[in-house]
Amino acid sequence: MAEACCVPGGNIMILACSGGSNVGQMANRAAVELTQEGFGKMFCLAGIGGHLSGFVQSVRDVPQMIAIDGCETGCAKGTLEHAKVPMRAYLAVTGLGIEKNKNFTLKKDEVQKVKDAIRKACSESP
Repeated sequence: MAEACCVPGGNIMILACSGGSNVGQMANRAAVELTQEGFGKMFCLAGIGGHLSGFVQSVRDVPQMIAIDGCETGCAKGTLEHAKVPMRAYLAVTGLGIEKNKNFTLKKDEVQKVKDAIRKACSESP
């Protein structure tokens, strides 16, 4: 099952928070849009958190990956650490100056800012 989610051809695996705040949803929305645009492919962070062996092995084997958290709580980062997956590219949405709140009406310009930051972080990652 995990093979269907794997990222072929050196593409970028995108692991996004989808937490209960605007920034968590912004991380998720940016990941969805980048996948739709052909920049990387979203992968199941929950499968990694559940320690499902195929998911964990897939994230360990992928050549390029980015973890995106909504805020400094760092759930995506913590999920990878708990599964003993090495961190590669990383981004926290609140680190871009976007304030965390419970307003789920996302601003297009802020989602674009997150997408741009993801692209930049991936270009700087080995």
